Amino acid sequence: MAAAAVDSAMEVVPALAEEAAPEAAGLSCLVNLPGEVLEYILCSGSLTAADIGRVSSTCRRLRELCQSSGKVWKEQFRVRWPSLMKHYSPTDYVNWLEEYKVRQKAGLEARKIVASFSKRFFSEHVPCNGFSDIENLEGPEIFFEDELVCILNMEGRKALTWKYYAKKILYYLRQQKILNNLKAFLQQPDDYESYLEGAVYIDQYCNPLSDISLRDIQAQIDSIVELVCKTLRGINSRHPSLAFKAGESSMIMEIELQSQVLDAMNYVLYDQLKFKGNRMDYYNALNLYMHQVLIRRTGIPISMSLLYLTIARQLGVPLEPVNFPSHFLLRWCQGAEGATLDIFDYIYIDAFGKGKQLTVKECEYLIGQHVTAALYGVVNVKKVLQRMVGNLLSLGKREGIDQSYQLLRDSLDLYLAMYPDQVQLLLLQARLYFHLGIWPEKSFCLVLKVLDILQHIQTLDPGQHGAVGYLVQHTLEHIERKKEEVGVEVKLRSHEKHRDVCYAIGLIMKHKRYGYNCVIYGWDPTCMMGHEWIRNMNVHSLPHGHHQPFYNVLVEDGSCRYAAQENLEYNVEPQEISHPDVGRYFSEFTGTHYIPNAELEIRYPEDLESVYETVQNIYSAKKENVE
Repeated sequence: MAAAAVDSAMEVVPALAEEAAPEAAGLSCLVNLPGEVLEYILCSGSLTAADIGRVSSTCRRLRELCQSSGKVWKEQFRVRWPSLMKHYSPTDYVNWLEEYKVRQKAGLEARKIVASFSKRFFSEHVPCNGFSDIENLEGPEIFFEDELVCILNMEGRKALTWKYYAKKILYYLRQQKILNNLKAFLQQPDDYESYLEGAVYIDQYCNPLSDISLRDIQAQIDSIVELVCKTLRGINSRHPSLAFKAGESSMIMEIELQSQVLDAMNYVLYDQLKFKGNRMDYYNALNLYMHQVLIRRTGIPISMSLLYLTIARQLGVPLEPVNFPSHFLLRWCQGAEGATLDIFDYIYIDAFGKGKQLTVKECEYLIGQHVTAALYGVVNVKKVLQRMVGNLLSLGKREGIDQSYQLLRDSLDLYLAMYPDQVQLLLLQARLYFHLGIWPEKSFCLVLKVLDILQHIQTLDPGQHGAVGYLVQHTLEHIERKKEEVGVEVKLRSHEKHRDVCYAIGLIMKHKRYGYNCVIYGWDPTCMMGHEWIRNMNVHSLPHGHHQPFYNVLVEDGSCRYAAQENLEYNVEPQEISHPDVGRYFSEFTGTHYIPNAELEIRYPEDLESVYETVQNIYSAKKENVE
């Protein structure tokens, strides 16, 4: 009977939504239903927000059911933006209609800004102040982030340019928030020993688009602790650690009881869960990210030590971090409480080496050198994070394929957040900005990022005058060039000087010699590189030398290259090119080729027609032959 009433009412609701003045009989049929049935109908998902607005204007009964803080508008909000519901407490009073309006407005503003980025920043990296529009927007930041995530999650191979810039904006917003949290964390007293929390901030900053939280990582560690307790119960069913409650920080003082915990930990971590030091791929940044250490069950000495340390302390074993050269260690005190201790009163634990317990001599043997007693001392959270970021910085300097140097940029930001007066790193950051061409939109502005950095360096160390002067000179020259820049260079295939250009932007190509797959995003009628590049790349050895068209290509390995026409051929089995900058130049992948976005098409206005002809001749003919 109730089901029949609902079905009957569902037939009436669309009419109410469409007609400004519904017939009295239909309205009476609806409003006479029980309140819970009416609410069920209005929350069924078949009505849009506009429908709810029209329904609520028909009579007092429906207006009361559709009150702004009620279940109907809450359901509208939940269905439209489900990921936002985690930010609301069930006990809070929320004006859901107002939240809906604010979220809707934030989404429109976010999309407007994303749409403007391609035109503003197509020819250069997004500058230092390029995100000022986002920073100045009113409304909750989580609403803007949610809209950017919605853009990134758009299905299919379309809207590539939107996704490209949405990703950059979201990357920036989250990094700024994480960096502020890290700076606040670093202001904690020296005895604040949440090593895991600091490591998670580093992980989040380097992976801002991943869903990483201290709560989730702690939950995974808690599950490991439960396994250790299960094993520990088999060793000693009355062990005091088994009585610890979540969040307790009690420490066990008896060495034998501590030893039982470490034995149980070693069994669970290394035998049962198969954690191990990553000797095969040691120089991989993933080894330093705590969420990846837990997923992949491998890491390097410092990340494995932080995991080991966190578990041990939760179970009452007061291990301490040791910033040992070349191999991070933990130390376990064997001396009596209150006694004067030296380095020989500790056992040193190698979490990278399956929890092996070492003497002082064995530690020196581990790294192949004698070290002073000071290097066996405990270090605070900030020093541990400095070591982690220093490792990332070293890896960032080794980057070869990633021409955006994202890891280097991230690790520099983190290091300078902890130690803002490191002159050499400030110089490196300035050179990096200069190399990548990351300039503010109005580069003549006195707040130019590079000049700010250089001025700070000069204040810290006047001895760097030569390096600072060189970079200042080139920065000012860049400002003058920006002032003199003319309009966009347009390349017409029909022009006489371009008659030898065979390929067009958007085509998927294969390199004849090296075999890599790539997509063309630009071309020149002849090689436009300098004499040194031509000599180093041995271009003169090519049959046509440098007097032939050259193409800018995005390669599947993430690199950008400049290839001679005679070295390229059509890829008879075209596939998407997994390159981070594809969206900067193209709006869609069709399955055979990429379609240029508006900005690239302005620069090569006749190429798209050529692409269509090529696709018709190459791929359509192939399909017919197969059939």
